[in-house]
Amino acid sequence: MHTSHKYFDRRLSKVSTEKQAAVKFGWIQGVLVRCLLNIWGVMLFLRLSWVVGQAGIGLACVVILLATLVTILTTLSMSAICTNGEVKGGGTYYMISRSLGPEFGGSIGFIFSVANAVAVAMYVVGFAETLKVLLWTNDMPLLDNGINDVRIISCITVVVILGIAIVGTEWETKAQIILLLILLAAMADFLAGAAFSPNEEQMARGYLGWNKTVFIENFGPHFTGEEGFFSVFAVFFPAATGILAGANISGDLKDPQTAIPKGTLLAILITTLSYILFVVVAGSTVLLDSNGNDTFVKDRAWDLLTNCTLGEDGKCMYGLLNDYQVMEMVSAFSPIIYAGIFAATLSSALASLVSAPKIFQALCKDKLFPGIHFFAKGYGKNNEPRRGYLLAFVVALGCCAIGDLNHIAPLISNFFLAAYCLINLSCFHATFVKAPGFRPAFRYYSMWLGFMGAVLCLLVMFIINWVTSLITFAVVSLLYLCIYQRKPDVNWGSSTQAQTYSLALNAVMKLNEVADHVKNYRPQLLVLTGHPSNRPPLIDFGYTITKKLSLLICGNVVTKEHLNYKTRSGMLELGHKYLRHRGIKAFYSAVEDTSFSRGVSSLIQVAGMGKLRPNMILMGYKNNWEICPHEEVQEYFNVIHNALDMHMSIGILRLPEGIDYSKYSIQLEEYAMLSKKEKKRRMKMSSDFNDEDGMMRNKSCSELSEFSVASCHLDSSRESSPPSSPTTVRSMNGTVSQDPHGQINLAFTGTPDNGDVGGRVIIPSIPDDIKLSATQFQRRQKKGFIDVWWLYDDGGLTMLIPHILSTRSQWSGCKLRIFALANKKDELDREQRNMVALLNKFRIDYSDVTVIPDIVKPPEESSKKEFEALITKWQGDGNDSRFFISESELYALKDKTNRHIRLSELLHKYSKHSSLIAMTLPMPRKSMCSAALYMAWLETLTKDMPPFLLIRGNQTSVLTFYS
Repeated sequence: MHTSHKYFDRRLSKVSTEKQAAVKFGWIQGVLVRCLLNIWGVMLFLRLSWVVGQAGIGLACVVILLATLVTILTTLSMSAICTNGEVKGGGTYYMISRSLGPEFGGSIGFIFSVANAVAVAMYVVGFAETLKVLLWTNDMPLLDNGINDVRIISCITVVVILGIAIVGTEWETKAQIILLLILLAAMADFLAGAAFSPNEEQMARGYLGWNKTVFIENFGPHFTGEEGFFSVFAVFFPAATGILAGANISGDLKDPQTAIPKGTLLAILITTLSYILFVVVAGSTVLLDSNGNDTFVKDRAWDLLTNCTLGEDGKCMYGLLNDYQVMEMVSAFSPIIYAGIFAATLSSALASLVSAPKIFQALCKDKLFPGIHFFAKGYGKNNEPRRGYLLAFVVALGCCAIGDLNHIAPLISNFFLAAYCLINLSCFHATFVKAPGFRPAFRYYSMWLGFMGAVLCLLVMFIINWVTSLITFAVVSLLYLCIYQRKPDVNWGSSTQAQTYSLALNAVMKLNEVADHVKNYRPQLLVLTGHPSNRPPLIDFGYTITKKLSLLICGNVVTKEHLNYKTRSGMLELGHKYLRHRGIKAFYSAVEDTSFSRGVSSLIQVAGMGKLRPNMILMGYKNNWEICPHEEVQEYFNVIHNALDMHMSIGILRLPEGIDYSKYSIQLEEYAMLSKKEKKRRMKMSSDFNDEDGMMRNKSCSELSEFSVASCHLDSSRESSPPSSPTTVRSMNGTVSQDPHGQINLAFTGTPDNGDVGGRVIIPSIPDDIKLSATQFQRRQKKGFIDVWWLYDDGGLTMLIPHILSTRSQWSGCKLRIFALANKKDELDREQRNMVALLNKFRIDYSDVTVIPDIVKPPEESSKKEFEALITKWQGDGNDSRFFISESELYALKDKTNRHIRLSELLHKYSKHSSLIAMTLPMPRKSMCSAALYMAWLETLTKDMPPFLLIRGNQTSVLTFYS
């Protein structure tokens, strides 16, 4: 024991050392530097001057501030989310998935990873195009100064960037700092050039130095062609993105909760001020148009200099509106501007190449999509996603081979904006649903600011390009549906889960205020199943009635032992998992009581909430009532009485094969978890797995499914339905026990005393006929009839339940036949006409109506003798009237007995070959009819018949004539 402690301590020490060795970045290196480099891009050097020329100084500042508003709102929302608990690796994906759930997070995480990978190529191609122009200017073209030059340069650049990324995040961060210094030097070079007086060449190209007239002229907009405010905004907005660069490496930050808000907000402030400064400088020093004729400069003929008709080919080649190289022209030393352009493109490409694999790695770890877990593996002390790097490299290299990404760039921008939109939506949603767990340390956020940010992001998406916006929505929706259909088994406490609770609570409260009306009646079932896997046909039949449209609760009464919290929780979890894997929309509730009937009464009282309470009990017929202890028959009888006393409707289902499959409950649990394909495969191979004795053998309990393993240690003994109907008793001590009626219990442990033979646990296989009977209501029923024997007016439930069944797909091939009784032959025609009229008013679709006139006819002697043989065991001397049938009782209820025997004969005559029989349940009179006699009546009616449903309403009308 001491040695094992030392080993454990060494392992902990090793893990701790590895964590300490991992390189973590502060808010400056990890967030501020990255965001600055991503926001400052080639737009700063190549397009900002064009924006000033089109929009003017005033509107250009508005464009910048509007873009800043979007990014600030997004950053406030992001700061609130990332300070609401620990932020792990995955950045944007992690924040959205943990806030809005796996569907939104997974879809955005996927497209965001792809967008970053493609963005690598976009930035690298921009670098290659600039370098190509520079080489051509100096008479140093690689090939033909065409697209092939761009392809060669970009592919070589991607390889170099990949090498930097694979070396590690630490080296990549150092490279980013060097690139930032170059970028700052280029910006300083531009400002320095603006401080000096221009030479004649610069003046010919439109740079006049600081000039009040130029400032006034350039202050207002001068839109050309089809350009307008929003088109100019669409061109500029990508220059404001990049705010997620720090958040995307959240796993590499020392303190993400502090670093992300501080670094990102400061980066936005710095870049916004720099953009405005450059707008003012360019707008105050450079003309809108210049024809480049230096003769006019010498003569100071500025009006002629701006006359484009006097330029080469009658056009102006220079000025803010025409020349993208304004910053290079104004600068003090132009090569530094080119270095700045290179630094801007390469830094953005490097950040994107690092971000894409890290986001994708976090996505792969969560297994939301099939077949991508391979890329979840990390390497080294920093858990570097090297496989992801290679994948992003391949994507970027493929895009570089295209050489022209002008059509892809708007789609990438929209992918980024979709992420921004969902970040804002996450903050809004978490605040809106008032989730108690949403308590951000960052206080400067608001629900409505988040909402406004989400709306602005959507508007910007459509402003930039409405076609790519629709494509973005389509891609996100497709990925969302993919994850939604897979239903990943994750629980992240998302705000959508909180909203589900809030909506459900409000709906139940509103429903509580709705008055009952016959048109809104729905059968809400409490099905006495015991553990759900014990009686699958009963659950399937009940679910066919409710079918997601009304309440279904599976009830379990545990009578033999006390359930501690752990055992009870495990039992409920197993039941819910079984129902979920079966696709049954139902609840599972359990109570414990020494009396089965009292336990059912407790279930009736506590099950449900408000108006969502059961109004009908569905239970299985007690097949073993003739041989079980007398007390259990009385308990079963009491359940019927108690249900009717509590104003509940009741249904009793009897099947020829029986309902209790607890002997095979473990295998049925496993079977329910299998896919349809796997079920077919196992059915085909079942003969290969079965031994000569019909037993299937597994090596150990650990090899079973999750359900079966849990079942190895969980007792769900003596559950509801008839208290002594055959059940498997699963003992907590792992012993194999046998109940009084020969049912074998199998509990699984690893000791030879518990049924382990040579390390192999014996599990009975499920014969094919048992599988078919246990799942009979999961399949479409053969064409036939549902016979309804409407004997008494119980409010119409006896008619409504068969009608509901006939509307379900499983019973669509079965038509309703209605049987009613007439006491006299001369009433036959009138009764039949009345019944037809009644059914038409109730809008019940039927195929035939039969009124039986000879119900008062005495039963056959053979039928009487068969009934007498049935009750022989239960006829006593009157010592205990609760359990035995006295002569006085037989005499008093002779007419009812004969009526039921006669009904049995009629049932065999008319409905022997029906698919289902539904009959009004005889009403047991308290203190007038014993349990044994009542069970004998039910046995007489249902014995040797097709599936038989006995129904009794609570006299509440469930059918109406009116619309």
